[in-house]
Amino acid sequence: MPGSERAPEGWGGWPEAKKFALVLTHDVEGNTGLQKCQELARLERELGFRSSFNFIPEGDYRVRAKLREDLARDGFEVGVHDLRHDGRLYQSRRHFSRRAQRINEYLQKWNASGFRSGFMLHNLDWLHELRIKYDMSTFDTDPFEPQPDGRHTIFPFIVPRSESLNGQALTSDRGYVELPYTLPQDSTLFLLLRESTPDVWLRKLDWIAENGGMVLLNTHPDYMSFGGRRLKSMEYPSEYYKQLLDYARSNYSAECWHALPGELATFMLDQSNPRSQNQVQNALSAQDNFQAVNFHSRAFAVNGEALTQSETNVRLPSPSRSEDSNPEPCAPDRTRRFRGKRGAVLLFSHYPADPRPRRAAEALAGEGATIDLICLQENRDQPRRENINGVNVLRVPLKRRRRGKISYAWQYSAFILTSFAYLAIRSFKRRYDFVHVHNMPDILVFSALVPKILGAKVFLDLHDPMPELMQAIFKLPTQSTSVRVLTALEKRSICFADCVFTVSTTFKEIFSARSCPPEKIRVVVNSPDERIFRFRPAVPRLPNNAASSKPYVILYHGSLVRRNGLDLAVDALEIARKSIPTAKLRVAGTSTSFLEEVMQSVRERELEESVEYLGPRNLEGIVEAINACDLGVVPNHRNSFTALNTPTRIFECLALGKPVIVPRTRGIQDYFGREDLIYFELGDAADLAEKIKYTYFHPSEVEQTVKRGQQTYLRHTWTSERSNLLNAFAELL
Repeated sequence: MPGSERAPEGWGGWPEAKKFALVLTHDVEGNTGLQKCQELARLERELGFRSSFNFIPEGDYRVRAKLREDLARDGFEVGVHDLRHDGRLYQSRRHFSRRAQRINEYLQKWNASGFRSGFMLHNLDWLHELRIKYDMSTFDTDPFEPQPDGRHTIFPFIVPRSESLNGQALTSDRGYVELPYTLPQDSTLFLLLRESTPDVWLRKLDWIAENGGMVLLNTHPDYMSFGGRRLKSMEYPSEYYKQLLDYARSNYSAECWHALPGELATFMLDQSNPRSQNQVQNALSAQDNFQAVNFHSRAFAVNGEALTQSETNVRLPSPSRSEDSNPEPCAPDRTRRFRGKRGAVLLFSHYPADPRPRRAAEALAGEGATIDLICLQENRDQPRRENINGVNVLRVPLKRRRRGKISYAWQYSAFILTSFAYLAIRSFKRRYDFVHVHNMPDILVFSALVPKILGAKVFLDLHDPMPELMQAIFKLPTQSTSVRVLTALEKRSICFADCVFTVSTTFKEIFSARSCPPEKIRVVVNSPDERIFRFRPAVPRLPNNAASSKPYVILYHGSLVRRNGLDLAVDALEIARKSIPTAKLRVAGTSTSFLEEVMQSVRERELEESVEYLGPRNLEGIVEAINACDLGVVPNHRNSFTALNTPTRIFECLALGKPVIVPRTRGIQDYFGREDLIYFELGDAADLAEKIKYTYFHPSEVEQTVKRGQQTYLRHTWTSERSNLLNAFAELL
């Protein structure tokens, strides 16, 4: 459609300056398609893609919860496709409202945020009754649809709720994102028009890429034939779809932002700043430093009734605003589904240095919740009270010291009592709707006793299993009294909580096996925040040789404790330098007695010039350190804890396109395949040295390994994990 390639006025472009966006979606029409979902997902995974599967809640088939869970675990998205797919959804406003209630129930039950109507019927104003982040019931142009008048744009746009005040039209901030499909559907192309190649797809993909738009494709597993089987009358070879994916990967891997529809909708909502009613008069004032983007709609009809969506103003940040700046505490609302909710967050750690609590607290604050966060004061220079990106931080002047068991017990007890007293007093002044507790320790969750009695929901975030961690720290046997006590406390803590989060499927299996049913636990992977760890594709590195004078920089970053194996990294460095004289180890983290012990060993071995301590680094400093290195290492010792955990450092290195050497353990291989990372034998310094030499002398092979690892990372970006977290809160609040 001529003119649909024009970008909206003030369009700021795609993330990471990508040329265009690619979104893959599937509508599952019947039981035949349901049986093919896993095969289709496997095809996409093998090629490094992800997609959304949209299921009919009350159609001719029933969607097993396991299928939805398996798809979500593998990085795919699940959406709701109509209610019954009978063409009657929009027959009247009253009828639609009744069905909207049922659709909302399925959206909540499935943890879904997206919707698509059957037969692409649509009334964008009515869709505000659905609790959705995005809709996909329109197209740029498609004359074969029942409502053939398309949106005439290859860009997504926001549909705000229209309201009025004293007869004046206003724009509410409670909108959703409309994602029109921009490649013809497979049913139109191969079943109706009988095309025998995917050339139409490929040509239009090129055209959309050239114009910087959104390639959004909707296909149906029902009509795909896999494995070269004989075609039925209503099927086409899945090879056509595979050719499209191969074409996109081969020609546009560096230029394309491949996103799930939920991720793209989040991007649009994050960029927008919808006007509230009391901002209407000065919406375009210069001091706002925002530009208005106008989307002009066209008239369309539903059941013969003419409907016109009014002109919509969506305000996007001015290009002059720095991308790297953190949002101000009074930053504009996003979807605001927790508006009016008040929550407390507890962590026996430092804020904002601890990344997982920071991501979660800012996500909740970004959705409109008022967050009071209690943590430790790192030093006297830190203010006792502070507002950071909308989070109200209260710091307790208590030192965190890594010493013996008695020291741990005293510190934990003091912090628990302080938190209990604070929450008890505050709860009577202003009630909390929820309390989010981060372990360690597990029993910190009982600080929320008073809020819970008064009706607050309690969420326990288990970063680590305490029994295994304490076994590793203090070298305790499994049947020791301390370990058994910790296991019992873990069970009671989980029982006290209304919902439990943890960081990996491995940890979920451990907790559910000894403490609670698996349904109570949600996995939210420790993915780095994309606003800070901005994705960079792996880039080829020039081959090295032993005579090269350029330093080969190896980075260790993280907690400087014995189990994490900095001493192993130094041992491996000493061995590797015999083949790589320019190898250099950089260390980032807060100083500990263990670091002093390792650095003394470095001096004794005369490796001072090859080992550099960078000091403690915040997240932005970690990004800088990773960008400046050639290789990351996770040199763990072997113990009961390191055999299970999935270090966040892996995702941080992959996000920035850097190779990383990791131990071959269950916790890591639950997510990454054998060829996705460079593995060494856990606790073996000699094997770690061999892998360092391999990465130095085989840059081409290492680049391919990084690319494979990045595909796993892209299935677990913070955008998707954030959605999992917020959906869990929404179910109970």
